Amino acid sequence: MISSKAHALYRALFDEVSDLVKDKRLLVVPSGPLTRLPFQVLVTDQPRAAVPTRAEDYAQASWLIRQHSIAVLPSVSSLKSLRQEAKPSTATIPFIGFGNPLLSGIANNDKRAFAKQACPKNPQTSPIKVAALTVPDRRINVLRGGLGDVAILRHQPPLLETADELCAISSELGGVSRDVHLGAGATESEVKTLSSEGTLANARVVQFATHGLLADETSRVANALDEPALLLTPPTAPTKEDDGLLTASEVSQLKLNADWVVLSACNTAGGGDDKNSEALSGLAKAFFYAGARALLVSHWYVDSRAAVKLTTSAFAELERNPQIGRAEAFRRAMLATMNDTGRPKSWTSAAHPAVWAPFVLVGEGGVSQANSAAATDVRAPPTVAGETGSIGSQDKQPAPKTMRKRSKQPGAWDWLGNF
Repeated sequence: MISSKAHALYRALFDEVSDLVKDKRLLVVPSGPLTRLPFQVLVTDQPRAAVPTRAEDYAQASWLIRQHSIAVLPSVSSLKSLRQEAKPSTATIPFIGFGNPLLSGIANNDKRAFAKQACPKNPQTSPIKVAALTVPDRRINVLRGGLGDVAILRHQPPLLETADELCAISSELGGVSRDVHLGAGATESEVKTLSSEGTLANARVVQFATHGLLADETSRVANALDEPALLLTPPTAPTKEDDGLLTASEVSQLKLNADWVVLSACNTAGGGDDKNSEALSGLAKAFFYAGARALLVSHWYVDSRAAVKLTTSAFAELERNPQIGRAEAFRRAMLATMNDTGRPKSWTSAAHPAVWAPFVLVGEGGVSQANSAAATDVRAPPTVAGETGSIGSQDKQPAPKTMRKRSKQPGAWDWLGNF
């Protein structure tokens, strides 16, 4: 992160509306390249160091999150349905998680993930060392029925650190080890079974810690329509029930009753300038339709200590002080993570945004509609205009068998505040 560029981008996006956003929560509806940006890393004041080189430079930067709580929406019209449908969860299971899929790497000889298929008695966090997801450059058409190519999926880099993350979060939330599904237990069929029998709908927090695929990446490893997906342990042979890819349309058919869904996986928050790269809006809409109230989704991999602190701190803040709302609870969690003095010295400094800024809150970040003021809709660029209460009137729509995509204008975005 280069602070001078973060400040320049802040000015480009917010200068014309700075008076309107002062002392307000921010609701952001990004599109195009801005879907790749966690807005909390924008810098509001000219930084002392144009290119930060010390931990102190990052610690002293005027990050946007210091002044505003921030939530992201998959679309402007989704705000109404999110507010209308949000009710306190009646779930009794603290946590259910899926992660560390059995992946063997590009050379098909990496067996490290196979050694972490159960939670230890005293789970420990660890630094993250993960290679990037690799998919073919061209779309493949070798399978019928939209099934994933399990060979390509199996040869992705393993994510054994996600086992540490899930086990530690479960322990912090009072969960039990049998509800952490790792390795051979982290399958698409297991997710669907837990959903159909009602167990998944009895979890207050549901987390997926794995690779995420953008819509166009999914199309390269499966003969299917473009839609984002989560990678789970690939089966020996693909079936309609389980091909190793939990797609957005399959997510929409799950039965959830979760206060939080955490997607701790590369690409779950990012999109792109191509409409076929939709990730955030497709996955978010699917999880909301399935019954999630809010999502935490990541822009990049983060070490398990930071992931545990960010998520559990946010949950704890909201539990202690429900009236602050999710966005403010998560803002406080980021600030607490930023000031974490207990991190090993050999790890990246807590003040670096790589540690505290990967996750974004998606969904209604306020307390409730009754406690919220009318929203101001400001659209920029190319023009700025204020329209009190113009937040759309579309009700929650039935989920199609394959998730539809909304048209996007690359570079355009909507900003919503004062809710």
